[in-house]
Amino acid sequence: MSEVRARFGVLGPVQLTIGGVAQPLGGIKQRAVLAYLLINANRPVSIDALAQVVWEDCPPPDIRISLHTIVSNLRKPLREAGLDARVILARAGTGYRVTAAENCCDMQRFRARKESGLRALAAGRLSVASEVLSSALAEWRGTALADLQGLGFADAFATALDDERIGVIEARAQAEIAQGRADTVISELAELAERYRLREPLWEQLITALYVGGRQSDALEAVRRLRATLAEELGIDPVASIRELEARMLRQEPLIPPTDAVASALRATTVVDLITPGSRAFLRDSTGQTFPVTGPFTRIGRLPDNDIVLDDGRVSRHHAVIVSNGRTCVLKDLLSSNGVFVGGVRVIDSVALTDGAVVRIGDTEFTFGVLPHGL
Repeated sequence: MSEVRARFGVLGPVQLTIGGVAQPLGGIKQRAVLAYLLINANRPVSIDALAQVVWEDCPPPDIRISLHTIVSNLRKPLREAGLDARVILARAGTGYRVTAAENCCDMQRFRARKESGLRALAAGRLSVASEVLSSALAEWRGTALADLQGLGFADAFATALDDERIGVIEARAQAEIAQGRADTVISELAELAERYRLREPLWEQLITALYVGGRQSDALEAVRRLRATLAEELGIDPVASIRELEARMLRQEPLIPPTDAVASALRATTVVDLITPGSRAFLRDSTGQTFPVTGPFTRIGRLPDNDIVLDDGRVSRHHAVIVSNGRTCVLKDLLSSNGVFVGGVRVIDSVALTDGAVVRIGDTEFTFGVLPHGL
């Protein structure tokens, strides 16, 4: 097609627009099929995988017929608009594939602008970084996959996407602070820090903005509140960078020279690829049992709808998820009651997994591993 007329959205309720007009997508199962295909855009998704995420433990008697009907209904508005529906939503092997042209999905646009904005911030082009990161955040229409809440795959992926969104907010705040506009980000950072009470990078940005904005007492009070929260809930102190920030404030030193802004941007960038393309990631427990890490996410928890089920009272129903793009695996704590530990350290939000990392969830200890391509 010479012009992209069909556009998709997952950064909010699942959406299909044609020529700028929102199209009806039917019930939750149709929207779930479209959402999962968009998450795996331009890659085939098997019928079995679609059945698992849409129906979970209650598949219909004939999955193929049910999915064929759903896909036919999803193709209808494309076909009626004169688009080649069988190309956009195609059969692919034993499953289906959404062919999403560049920038036709809000998640694609968000991630492309995020990377561009972070590169600008790392290069010290602060005004450009603020503008591009703001345009990335403008792609969000609410909670990701908001109309699919309760479906395991949607909840896990929405949590991971939200982590990306918060990272972009942190990076934009850094650019604003470095340009002398700390006052413009304080209220947003304060609201988010209260909601994500254990996310230390958010608190670090808030504390910095308060101090740079001339509110030294408020900045020191924020450090005290964070320290009390971490001690009560995790039994730990703030990270070294926040302790150093507190010491610099007590000495009334100036903050955020240009080099600090660049260093912060480099910390905020997307995790670099850690896995060679074609390799296979897995978790292995102490008995030697191996659990493959497959697809865009692998859920771990107590309920049977998880990919890795742990029969352990200390494990939450949906405890953690490993989000993978095929080359990087990031372990995300799904607000579990007893936490996730990597290398003996509790995970705050998420952490990239490297070959040989030791992961503990409840009473189970795993080793994360990677098998090279071909083995």
